[in-house]
Amino acid sequence: MSASLVPTLIPNPVAIWHGAIENISPHAAPCRYLAPAKWGMMRSNALAFIDQFGAEAHRLGWTAYELFGVHPQHGTLRVDSCGALMLSTSAAQAVHADRVSFAQTSGYRFLKGQAPGIPVWEFAARVRAST
Repeated sequence: MSASLVPTLIPNPVAIWHGAIENISPHAAPCRYLAPAKWGMMRSNALAFIDQFGAEAHRLGWTAYELFGVHPQHGTLRVDSCGALMLSTSAAQAVHADRVSFAQTSGYRFLKGQAPGIPVWEFAARVRAST
């Protein structure tokens, strides 16, 4: 078989997001000072967002850190590095090119000069590795 005919697996970012969030316990918040009950709601809403709007978010160019980012050292305490879905316990209503809409507010993409965070699942893995 020619090398050009060998199928190439292309990772599906939406499936990766879903699996990564799903692998974080709903009962133990990944970030210090984030109440487990609040994390449970954020996690449920993130999974619902991925199921409902994930493909559209990916099509619009949203990245993991823009949606699920937290500060690399301080987690959700530093909201200036948090992604749109890591700021609220509200369910998303829509995704747009520049924002995620919630019932009473919106989470925007990062502004120029703003320091992006790391996806919450990477933060959780760092915490697990350090304990």
